[in-house]
Amino acid sequence: MSIWWSLQLRREASSVPLARRLLLGAMDTAGVDADISHELSVALSEACSNAVQHGGARSESYRVTASIDGDVCRIEVTDCGPGFPLGAVLPRPEPRELQPGGRGMRLIEALSDRVRFDNQPGSGAVVTFDKILKWRDNARLKAS
Repeated sequence: MSIWWSLQLRREASSVPLARRLLLGAMDTAGVDADISHELSVALSEACSNAVQHGGARSESYRVTASIDGDVCRIEVTDCGPGFPLGAVLPRPEPRELQPGGRGMRLIEALSDRVRFDNQPGSGAVVTFDKILKWRDNARLKAS
């Protein structure tokens, strides 16, 4: 079985916990293991925070799409900001070299099984991350 949902959210700080709570509720209802749900929710919070902060002056909103297909959850966060620099390789600083900002993308990478940082046609960033799910014994959507 598969499910998906999509939200268009205002670029306001208050949208981040809303997206997180909706994801956690969906994961709980589906029967996803609590630790996996928590990791996904932290990664989603970081992606949404980046969209709120860097989403571009020409748009007041950003989009979150999440899906469960089999044993994989895919989350995509899209904004209308300047996007990622073309051909840029994200530096891999040592933890002691981290500046006050910029940890969000590293957290998303650490908490996900697969991550893509892309630009959408025109303008805007797209962050897509996948996580292999673990299920509770009473899971309603557990892949067969």
